[in-house]
Amino acid sequence: MSEATLYERLGGEPAVGAVVNEFYDRVLADERVAEFFDDVDMAEQRSHQTKFLSAVTGGPMQYEGEEMGEAHEGLGISDEEFDVVAGHLDDALREFEVDEADREAVMEAVEGFRDEIVEA
Repeated sequence: MSEATLYERLGGEPAVGAVVNEFYDRVLADERVAEFFDDVDMAEQRSHQTKFLSAVTGGPMQYEGEEMGEAHEGLGISDEEFDVVAGHLDDALREFEVDEADREAVMEAVEGFRDEIVEA
């Protein structure tokens, strides 16, 4: 019997989508980072992020968006802002009582993109 993927342990697409919605609700309520999403179609962004998070956790969805560096180019995101957004994801995972090891695995995957996202 094969071991479940992180995606499966999180609860699959419905659970990943719920975490993404909670995450963006937190981000958009935070004046420190909300401005990055002023001109973003949030329904599309939430869908896009669900696919991305599903892909990096071993789910069946293929991430077909821009490369991380391209997608964030010119936004001037600082390490501090990256940490704020990552913190909201961590909090959203905690809100849904994601197992500690699984939460850490998601956060480690996100941390792996820091150099592509941070510019300032």
